[in-house]
Amino acid sequence: MRHPFELIPADRRTPILWSLLGLAVASGAALAVADKRLRTKAAPWGIISFELAGTRARVRSILESWDEDARNSAALNLGVDYLFLTVYANGLALACVMGADALKKRGLPGAGLGAPLAWGQWLAGLLDATENAALLEILRGSDKALWPPLARRCAQAKFCLVSAGIVYALLGHCARR
Repeated sequence: MRHPFELIPADRRTPILWSLLGLAVASGAALAVADKRLRTKAAPWGIISFELAGTRARVRSILESWDEDARNSAALNLGVDYLFLTVYANGLALACVMGADALKKRGLPGAGLGAPLAWGQWLAGLLDATENAALLEILRGSDKALWPPLARRCAQAKFCLVSAGIVYALLGHCARR
């Protein structure tokens, strides 16, 4: 299995990765600022509590704990997250491709996992975008039973894929040394 980032010459990958990492840090910082208003007793993890709520009752509890400013911060958070998901998905995908190259050069096992995990990061980005759309529908006042479990399932799958990508990228980075 191949990934489009494999077409980027090896000497150009590191600067691209650093650029994506810089954008991820900047957009992540903006998300952290917006998230501060979202931490309440009902939502101790801020937007993550909202993402993982899973039921209309839990969502209502979170929304009732947020004033209008907090709801606006949640909407801003979700908007900025569209930039963040693009950056982290591409950055982690590239890091997985680079990790696979490092493992292959050292003759270490697991090099074949790089491309599938890179594709998995793009899937994580799509899941994140779907989750955001569901949460925005909830913030717009939709009470459809579909949105909370959809957001939760997308978030859970996203977190699993991203975690696997991070671990793999770190293993690949260690193999470069």
